Amino acid sequence: MARSFWIAGKKKGELRDTKLGALAPDHVRVRMIVSGISRGTERLVWQGRVPESEYDRMRAPFQSGAFPFPVKYGYCAVGRIAEGPQTGTRVFALHPHQDEFDVPANMAVAIPDDVPDTAAPIAAHLETAINALWDHPVRVGDRVAVIGLGAVGLCLANLVRRIPGIDLVCVDPAPAAQARAKALGLRVAEGAEDRDLVFHTSATAAGLRTAIDAAGFEATIVELSWYGEGSVAAPLGGAFHAKRLTLAASQVGHVAQARRTTRPHRARLELALRLLADPAYRLDLGQPIPFAELPERYAEALGEHPSPLPLIGYAT
Repeated sequence: MARSFWIAGKKKGELRDTKLGALAPDHVRVRMIVSGISRGTERLVWQGRVPESEYDRMRAPFQSGAFPFPVKYGYCAVGRIAEGPQTGTRVFALHPHQDEFDVPANMAVAIPDDVPDTAAPIAAHLETAINALWDHPVRVGDRVAVIGLGAVGLCLANLVRRIPGIDLVCVDPAPAAQARAKALGLRVAEGAEDRDLVFHTSATAAGLRTAIDAAGFEATIVELSWYGEGSVAAPLGGAFHAKRLTLAASQVGHVAQARRTTRPHRARLELALRLLADPAYRLDLGQPIPFAELPERYAEALGEHPSPLPLIGYAT
């Protein structure tokens, strides 16, 4: 018998018993070490803001229940194989918050030895950033802006700044987000202008306006935010047409078209985990919330939080 976290109703969380049964062939049983709370998406699920049209597309790989409620959701799980092939191996899996679970062996991706437990959950967000750069590559010497400094925005900025000759500006009005970016050595400003490429991750109308304002002539604004059932006013007046701007989408559910025939989903995730072996790509994720306290502290984790990806710790 395992314990799992469910969003039982609007802004209502609870721990439930989950029967595992016998381990199926070609599966592994994973005992959790830590998982990450993906604040943007999980906040929308928590608030019941997943639109009915997206119920199927927004299902997490091992989600139980159905939108809007009750639903077991999440996709940043780090644990150790307790039973099945390669017992003892640390793995990452796109599984909801649960202290023990079974998944097909090929869906549990080994974590390099030099990636700490508390760094590995960010792999899902680093994978999103990798996909965005496969969708819209940054060229040597480009002027780039990243608007929104949550987990995805910081991962993107960390990748982009290593490209030679880059002029990178990061923008987020939240003091906590600015402090996180500065701690990583990133240049933070109130706004930007004349950028060749702008990545927007804040999921706010104000952030989208900032992104469009930051774009230079014939620039591309890459929208990575998901707004759930909400709508956002895109400011397409002013100089939008005169500057011949492009507003483009990037989403992690499909591997970017440029790599789709050569990189399956697993290869993209393996790349993210390999990159995390370099401390330069890691974010400071802070101290985990004990799993037993999650129903009382989940809303706290989704709010203004010191960590871009709040962690949940499990008793081992």
